[in-house]
Amino acid sequence: MDIKVITRDIIKVKAGAIIVNCFEGRKRLAGDIAAADQALDGVISRLIRQGDIKGKPNEITLIHSLGKLPTPRVVVSGLGKPKELSTNKVRGAIAETCRWLRNRGIDDIATVAQGAGINGITLENSAQAVTEGAILGLYSFRRYLTKKENDHTEIKRLTIAGSRKEKPLLEKGCERGKVLAEAANLARDMVNEPANYMTPAQMAEAAVELANTYNLEVKVLEREQMAEMGMGALLGVAQGSQQPPKFIVLNYKGNDSGEIGLAMVGKGITFDSGGISIKPSEGMSEMKGDMAGGAAVMAAMSAIARLKLGVNVTAIIPATENLPGGSALKPGDVLKAMNGKTIEVLNTDAEGRLILADALSYARNLGAKSIIDVATLTGACMVALGKICSGAFTNNQKLTDKIIAAGTEAGELIWQLPMYDDYREFIKSDVADIKNIGNRYGGAITAAKFLAEFVEDTPWVHLDIAGTSQSDKERGYLVKGASGVPVRTLINYVISITK
Repeated sequence: MDIKVITRDIIKVKAGAIIVNCFEGRKRLAGDIAAADQALDGVISRLIRQGDIKGKPNEITLIHSLGKLPTPRVVVSGLGKPKELSTNKVRGAIAETCRWLRNRGIDDIATVAQGAGINGITLENSAQAVTEGAILGLYSFRRYLTKKENDHTEIKRLTIAGSRKEKPLLEKGCERGKVLAEAANLARDMVNEPANYMTPAQMAEAAVELANTYNLEVKVLEREQMAEMGMGALLGVAQGSQQPPKFIVLNYKGNDSGEIGLAMVGKGITFDSGGISIKPSEGMSEMKGDMAGGAAVMAAMSAIARLKLGVNVTAIIPATENLPGGSALKPGDVLKAMNGKTIEVLNTDAEGRLILADALSYARNLGAKSIIDVATLTGACMVALGKICSGAFTNNQKLTDKIIAAGTEAGELIWQLPMYDDYREFIKSDVADIKNIGNRYGGAITAAKFLAEFVEDTPWVHLDIAGTSQSDKERGYLVKGASGVPVRTLINYVISITK
């Protein structure tokens, strides 16, 4: 889809449809919707008085211009009450409207800087939100559909109209929105891939391709190198699969300090059967998405490089399958992680924390000033927070506050859970330093306490995205399948520390 900014009144734009906005409870029209209403001889005003247009969030009303405007269609999109408007609601509204128009075969759309001037929403913020909403909301994964549907239309063009004075700010917001949304869609593509097309080796190939495209440094460690470095936890998980594990490292150099300002670690289980502690067959196909954390940090690196942000960032992705082969890890086995700690494995389906143990140890050995790990780690987090919020766990409140703020800006909600020392008791082992599961209570927290053993005093935030990595239906700019969470949060955070 081509997205561009033009200097023209919206009612003078020739497109398949133009979108103007209506607020709930406003009786007097102003701005672009007033101009459209006047050109249409007051039809919008009449529909509002009749109660056919209420301006409620995501309400969509189509009006045919009947030759009174260069466009044949005017769409009135509801933004709800002005005092409740946010950039995230703008994202959702444009996504819903664009999908609605696509379903009606319209492929050329024009709109304005929706919500600009309301509740502190700037022209730049609005253009970014409109661009993100359109790109994210129109995403579809159709790679393996051999039958091409005759009625499937793709939006070819989205135009944002504004004045000559507004154009530079609109273009800046539009460009940033493209970078963030395209990065999120890259992660969605990776997560939506079937596990036989996104093996650890193919995940490593994707990293090499990213590095070549965006001028990143890339290193892929093989099994032998992992063994030499003492990555016994990762190799223990990998031993049940015929697919060789890969340890992927991507480096972005944003300054000459030599310091790694941030290490982003992403869980890369390309398929999780549970191993010997096998999962129920119902829903197991969704476990192709257990590498969503790894996909997120890889995709975020592409945007960080495109935006040329002034900080050195390293992404680390331990990638393997978790399968119940003849040589698979068994309940009761003891593994030794890269930092020398021994782990009693009581449940082979608690494998994500095992591979992250070595990845976090690696990040700490690099001397990273801070670490964020992203993982579809626990069903317990989804039980606690549902599919609305990701869970955050930390040893550094200042870092966490910044991550949560970055998530709020992206519309990717994050809720912090406690990390009291008392929870450490649940992962004490009688035969090793720690065990990989606690009891049935507080499972998301005890998993985070396990990870904390491998970051020690390095400022660290763990994001559990088990509930938010997938969406089971269309909702705003989310579509069914992979969500791309928390790619835009990570990018926003890196932007915030480079200002």
